[in-house]
Amino acid sequence: MTESELRLTPRSDGIEVGVPVLPHGLSDSGKVLAQRQLVDKHLAGLTTKRRIFWYYTPMALLFSRHLDADVIAFDSMDELSAFKGAPPELLALEDEMMGRADVVFTGGHSLFEAKKHRHHDIHAFPSSIDTSHFGRGRSPDRKEPDDQASIPHPRLGFFGVIDERFDVDLLREVASAKPDWQFIMIGPVVKIDPADLPKADNIHWLGSRDYKGLPDYIGGWDIGFMPFALNESTRFISPTKTPEFLAAGVPVVSTPIHDVIRSYGDEKYVEIAKDAASVVKSAEELMAMQRGPWLERVDQKLAESSWDQTFERIYELVVKAHDRRHARSEGANPGKETFRV
Repeated sequence: MTESELRLTPRSDGIEVGVPVLPHGLSDSGKVLAQRQLVDKHLAGLTTKRRIFWYYTPMALLFSRHLDADVIAFDSMDELSAFKGAPPELLALEDEMMGRADVVFTGGHSLFEAKKHRHHDIHAFPSSIDTSHFGRGRSPDRKEPDDQASIPHPRLGFFGVIDERFDVDLLREVASAKPDWQFIMIGPVVKIDPADLPKADNIHWLGSRDYKGLPDYIGGWDIGFMPFALNESTRFISPTKTPEFLAAGVPVVSTPIHDVIRSYGDEKYVEIAKDAASVVKSAEELMAMQRGPWLERVDQKLAESSWDQTFERIYELVVKAHDRRHARSEGANPGKETFRV
């Protein structure tokens, strides 16, 4: 292709997703300019009076900082600067983002503690859960996927991006220690050499699978395994898959990630294991336990963290941030609510 294009895909509830498709060979500055032009052209054709800018990465400022918005939210889901291959300008752009945002959300408590001094209106929102979707993993009507059906039990599974946050050595050690256990790994391999992944008869790399079908896989596992490495890239993570495993009715063993310990480990919703021996011990205990009482506790916990509840809390914070911004700029009554979508 010779020209840039914004490919628009309609989704449910009036949402439209735009993906910029750029010609091959553009310089970094050319990519930024092309995206800026695409966004400008698209916004010029909209009749919407209310404009909310919701940033997941400060890098988007490169092609949008010139635009006006009614309210700006920064959703800081990860410490992106700690990831392998992070752009060198990311830290400076995050400082700018903190200065522009009206309200900031963090994807967990650790990230909140690290950033709370950088903004006057910042709030922690650990991962919520679509209970009805992942709860299908408990259903007796769940269909066993063809590529998993022939794998014997017990099964320990992981789903998610397999990158520098994934402890390949821990997986290798546990799989070697328990050759009769089967390890099912679902997700794309990113930023690590596939040749470095452990190979064994009891390790099954299934690749990426559609979100809609994940409960069918997870529901067939005996244990959810979260072998996160302990490094800079995992220091502030709050894995969404933790409550998703629990909603599917699958007991979980995780390495000692701070937010997992705080939200799930301390009260024994999830077992925490620091090395291969403790992973094996925890998994054996979980496979032997009576799940009924544990599931009752899990469901009570998950009832506090639905996406609907999270939306309502975030919506009210955005409303307040909007009204505060316009009270300053227009001299309006700070107590008057002027924002609704």
